[in-house]
Amino acid sequence: MLIREEDEVLVIRGVDKGARGKILKVDREKNRVIIEGVNKAYKHVRRSGKNPQGGRLSKEMPISASNVMLICPETNKRTRVGVRYLKDGSKERFAKCSGASLGQIAPAKKTYAS
Repeated sequence: MLIREEDEVLVIRGVDKGARGKILKVDREKNRVIIEGVNKAYKHVRRSGKNPQGGRLSKEMPISASNVMLICPETNKRTRVGVRYLKDGSKERFAKCSGASLGQIAPAKKTYAS
């Protein structure tokens, strides 16, 4: 999965289709992401010392990572994500629509340097 925390994504399936938001958390084992302001659900909370009034709390619930696409920083449109090696041998993510770099994944290795 090439999606990271703090990436801006667009929801392409489900009830919140068309919504944009930042990724708050990524669960790689379950292939799920939590996005800011998307897929909100109410959690009923009993009165306690932490929450003296009790009531309903609204929180974001996880959705499948296959239901989101990354937003390209250059074109501001949805894009697929690829991986490429740079000349120094480091690995980086890039937007396939524009070729824009999305950040480095791995440090430089001599075997991949050209």
